[in-house]
Amino acid sequence: MKNFIIIVAAGSGTRMQAETPKQFLNINELPVLIHTINRIYEFRNTLSIILVLPASHIDYWKSMIRKYNFNIPHQITAGGATRYHSVKNGLKLIDQDGLVAIHDGVRPLVSKDTLQRVFLKAESDGNAIPAIRITDSLRRITPDNSLPVDRESLRIIQTPQCFQSEIIQMAYKQEYRENFTDDASLVENLGIKINLVEGNPENIKITRPSDLKFAEAFLK
Repeated sequence: MKNFIIIVAAGSGTRMQAETPKQFLNINELPVLIHTINRIYEFRNTLSIILVLPASHIDYWKSMIRKYNFNIPHQITAGGATRYHSVKNGLKLIDQDGLVAIHDGVRPLVSKDTLQRVFLKAESDGNAIPAIRITDSLRRITPDNSLPVDRESLRIIQTPQCFQSEIIQMAYKQEYRENFTDDASLVENLGIKINLVEGNPENIKITRPSDLKFAEAFLK
């Protein structure tokens, strides 16, 4: 069975407070996106990698490939107005059956174990979504008060989210809705049960400057 991974890196990263989109910022002398692709390739070097980038930064990425002598094979396509449209553009490059994982380009700390779990579960049961438990106490804000929330019934969702190709292709034939917050929400809207597997806590989405510092420390 052919395995694909769509790495979505088409965001502008406004919360990072930097002119350069966060996927191109350096961690320990390499761009975040190169760290992410390296991690995927180290897990399984036969994965077909599809990279979705802002159209305005495709040439910039190609210059980075040359600068860092980066030679891991991958296809490139332009992103869209939202993550939904970016993933949909990536799916257009897949024309055969298999497994399709969809991963945030700014999650360079995903573990090999997490990757293994999502691919194995998706192969057997159609889909797999990594999730971790919440360790902090939570409260829900009301107009007049705040109330404790039972954290045992909640999970933090991560990527890669992995699906059998016919399922995810069908899901992305649906029209865009604002409540489609991730790939799993599109699949669930088809009436398909979502399967959770254990993620890894350090698999954070790099969004703010403090996340860069965490990733730098972890990779060292």
